[in-house]
Amino acid sequence: MDLSVPIPTRDGGSAVAPAPRAGLTLAALSLGSFMIGCGEFGIMGLLPGMADDLGVSIPQAGLLVTGYALGVVFGAPVLAVLTSRWERRRALILLSLVFVIGNLACALSPTYGLLMAARIFTALAHGTFFGIGAVLATEIARPGREAGAIAMMFVGMTLANVFGVPIGTFIGQAYGWRAPFFIVTALALLTTLALALFAPQSHPRAGVRFRDELHALARPPVLMAMGLSVLASSALFTLYTYIAPLLSEVTGIAPERVPYLLLIFGVGMTIGNVVGARLGDWKLMPAIIGMFAAMTAVLVGIYLFAADTVPMLTLLLIWGALVFGLASPIQMRIVATAKGARNLASTVNQSAFNLGNAMGAWIGAMLIASGASYSMLPVASAILAGLACLLALYSHRQDRKDSSAI
Repeated sequence: MDLSVPIPTRDGGSAVAPAPRAGLTLAALSLGSFMIGCGEFGIMGLLPGMADDLGVSIPQAGLLVTGYALGVVFGAPVLAVLTSRWERRRALILLSLVFVIGNLACALSPTYGLLMAARIFTALAHGTFFGIGAVLATEIARPGREAGAIAMMFVGMTLANVFGVPIGTFIGQAYGWRAPFFIVTALALLTTLALALFAPQSHPRAGVRFRDELHALARPPVLMAMGLSVLASSALFTLYTYIAPLLSEVTGIAPERVPYLLLIFGVGMTIGNVVGARLGDWKLMPAIIGMFAAMTAVLVGIYLFAADTVPMLTLLLIWGALVFGLASPIQMRIVATAKGARNLASTVNQSAFNLGNAMGAWIGAMLIASGASYSMLPVASAILAGLACLLALYSHRQDRKDSSAI
C-alpha cells in the first residue's frame, strides 16, 4: 500500500510528502549508493592484480575507471530524457536491474575489452539513479533538512569506502578480482528488492517541455555549480585512482596492508558526509568554499609527506572527510539553482562529476605515462582543488550581486 501523499510544489508538479516509511526509502537509496560505490571504487585497490591477470599495464587498467566515468557522462543525460516522464519508483527499480546485469558481466568478462564494455554498460545507469534518488530524497525530507536527506542517501557511498572497498580488496587479493563483482551483483539484487518494497510512488511534473528544462539548466549559477562537480571529482581521481601504487611505492606500505589505509580514507568520508551536510544546511556556499580551500592545503600536505606513514594516515583521514563533505552541499547547490529542472539537473550533475572522474583518471595516467612519479599526483590534484575554490568564490560573489540588485 502506498503511504505517500502528493503535495503541490512551486514548479507545478507534486512531491512525495514525508511518510512513515520515508526512513526505509532512504535506507533503500543508501543501499543502492553502497552497491554503486563498491562497484565504482572497488577496482582502485585491485588494479595491480587486474593488470597482471588481463595482460595490461597499470595505467591501462586505470582506464577502466575512465571508461566507467565516460559511461556515466554520456548515459546520464540520455537516460534522464528517456525517464523524465517515468514514475520515479519504477525508474529506480529498472536502473538497479542494469547494475545487476552489468556487474555480473564484469565478473564473467574474459578479456580487457569485454570488461571495459561491461563497465561502460553498468555506468549508463549510474547518473540517473543518483539524480532521481537525490530528488526523491529531498522530496521526502523535512523542510530545511534537504541536504541532510541527500547525505543519508550518499552515506551508502561513504560506507562503501569504509567497508566495501577494503573488504573487496581483501577478497580480491584472496580469491581473485572477479569475486568482488559477484558480491556487488548480489547487492544490486538486494537494492532492487528494497526499492520495490519501500520506495513510495512519486508524481512527477506534467506539461513541462524538455526544451524549457534545458533552458533552466543553462543558467550561469547551474553551470558554475556543475563546474564545481567537475573540478572536485578531477581533484579526487587524479590521485585516488592510483592511491594503491602510491601507498606501496612512495609511502612504503606493503600491498597487503593497503586496504587498512583505504579504510582510514573511508572513515574520513563517513565523517565528512555527516559534517558536510550540516554545514550545507547552515551556510551552503561558505561551507563549499571553505572545504575546497582546506582540500587544497591537504593535497599539498600529501605531496610533502607522502613518504612518511604517520602524517599520511592523518592526511588520508582529513582528505576523505573533505571529499565527501562536499558531496551533498554541491548536489544541494545544483537542486537549489536549477529551478524548473531539478530532476534533469540532479541527474546531469552526475555526468559532471564523472566527467571530472574521467578527466582525473586520464590526467593521472598521462602524468605516469610521461615519466612523472606517483608522488607528483597530489600536486596536480591540489591545482584542481584550488581552481574549484576560486570558482566557488566567484559563484558566491555573483549570488551576492544578484541579491543586492533585487
